[in-house]
Amino acid sequence: MKKRIIYITLSVLVCLAIGFLASIATQSSVNDWYVTLNKPSFTPPNYLFAPVWTALYIMMGVAAGLVWSKGYHHIWVKTALYHFVFQLLLNALWSIVFFGLKNPLGGMIVILALLTMIILTIKWFKVISKTAAILMIPYVLWVAFASALNYKIWELNA
Repeated sequence: MKKRIIYITLSVLVCLAIGFLASIATQSSVNDWYVTLNKPSFTPPNYLFAPVWTALYIMMGVAAGLVWSKGYHHIWVKTALYHFVFQLLLNALWSIVFFGLKNPLGGMIVILALLTMIILTIKWFKVISKTAAILMIPYVLWVAFASALNYKIWELNA
């Protein structure tokens, strides 16, 4: 149990750190470039993004920690965590491309790759821990919504 708590804590901290680093790219243009964009009617208010992402990063970290606690020496655990790390890097890359580079089309390409990797991560997490897979469902739903939002922003501003 102690080992599980340590793995969950470390995983949550890593996810929150990646989220914080990605937010630096976001903050660089969220108050200037982003406000000038045409956005669809279903765009959430800006104040909603930080609490939603914080909750998602915590759930992602708990999920990864549960998987990691099953033993990194298992090939399925390694495979699941490799997928998880790759999707986490794509998550950060999306912020850099969309906000940092101010490139909605590039962001669309990255977010579709991210969505694919999240689905694969959930598939692998389910093999190891059904709870971990369930914890990832709000994240995949949010990224699916963000994909639609990203597409409409690109379409409305192309």
